Amino acid sequence: MEQEGPNPAPTVVLHACLGVGHLIPMVELAKLLLRRGLAVVIAVPTPPASTADFFASSAPAVSALADANPAVTFHHLPPPDYPAPDPDPFLQMLDAIRLTVPALAAFLRSLPSAAAALVLDLFCVDALDAAAEAGVPAYFYYTSSAGDLAAFLHLPHHFAATKDGRDFKDMGRELLRFPGVPPVPASDMPHTVLDRAHRTCAARVGHYGRIPEARGVLINTYEWLEARPVRALRAGACVPGRPTPPVYPIGPLIVGGSKEADVEGEERHACLTWLDAQPKKSVVFLCFGSLGAVSAAQLREIARGLESSGPPFPPDLDALLPEGFLHRTQGRGLVVKMWAPQVDVLRHAATGSFVTHCGWNSVLEAAAAGVPMLCWPLYAEQRLNKVFVVDGMEAGVVMEGYDEEVVTAEEVERKVRLVMESEEGEKLRDRMALAKEKAAEALADGGPSRVALEEFLKDMKLAK
Repeated sequence: MEQEGPNPAPTVVLHACLGVGHLIPMVELAKLLLRRGLAVVIAVPTPPASTADFFASSAPAVSALADANPAVTFHHLPPPDYPAPDPDPFLQMLDAIRLTVPALAAFLRSLPSAAAALVLDLFCVDALDAAAEAGVPAYFYYTSSAGDLAAFLHLPHHFAATKDGRDFKDMGRELLRFPGVPPVPASDMPHTVLDRAHRTCAARVGHYGRIPEARGVLINTYEWLEARPVRALRAGACVPGRPTPPVYPIGPLIVGGSKEADVEGEERHACLTWLDAQPKKSVVFLCFGSLGAVSAAQLREIARGLESSGPPFPPDLDALLPEGFLHRTQGRGLVVKMWAPQVDVLRHAATGSFVTHCGWNSVLEAAAAGVPMLCWPLYAEQRLNKVFVVDGMEAGVVMEGYDEEVVTAEEVERKVRLVMESEEGEKLRDRMALAKEKAAEALADGGPSRVALEEFLKDMKLAK
């Protein structure tokens, strides 16, 4: 009788959204699961031909991530029939993902053995139907903050309980109160929910209304950093009258950063060599993320403020600078006009503060590196993250004027000096040193994030 081979590893299917900020954390989760002996496939939508221009950046991003992570398998779901794209770009993206559900269900059914779990990005909420059809337990992987999740899970209840029907866009700085998070100025809510009559708001509320259907929610955070919202989520306070699925804070899952050139055989980025020559904790790093953009007038104000503030800086600026700026700052400033290795810069001993757009990946990278943040939100949930970073985590300060036409050079100089030179800044640096320590503890064997991962894996086995 022929002896059977070993049982194949259980397969976890991750269903990713289109967008670098969502794909990168999904790849990091895939790598984590692979290290636990699981087989992992990331199923990514293929944009319909009619939306090719809007999604043009997604294909190169997926290709680059696949090339950089050969151990991770990517499965490209076939494009759906989508003859009439929605004129709203955000709704167009959601439609494209929703129309991919039948292809995802077919892929799940085609696997040699049933998938152990389907893990979904938030924007892939309609894929709960594919999981139900294929008989696969569904989880979410929330790639933003626990505070963001707590606030948005409560949003359907908030709207239902608010009888006056006022829109956030008409409330200015009036404070909103959600379980587990600091008061949020209405104007700091994402633009997609500012007008409750708009279709984007209905879509977002619908998404968060369906999250409790999942078996659990993985969150890219660590418990020390967001203790209050994690407690609120676990207590069920964010979804009144309905059970909340278990939450698993498994972060910070961030890109690890490069090794030294002599180990990897690759040349170090020039900005790291420049940092090597700077005093410890003396440099201000400025970067607005992969999609961030500011006006030429704003860039000139930034440059003037940095020039006047004193510390050296490697700003990631790709536009015109004031006349003579590079000459006047030669020796204490470095302008990186293309890509900069953000994780490596933040981890460098010379980096003392980070001017950031408050994208969640950047927030986590700064916290794990122990670097205080100067918060300058631009779009999406970044204004909400700003509230949580400053008022919840006590991990940074606000660049006032971010919601006006221009943040002045005087404000840039004032906040840089506050963080780099003042007693308040010293307390902030101490706080972030502890954040770095707690991030390492969370990911260590027996740490809270590793325990949460074990709980998820145990629940996944029970689900089968």
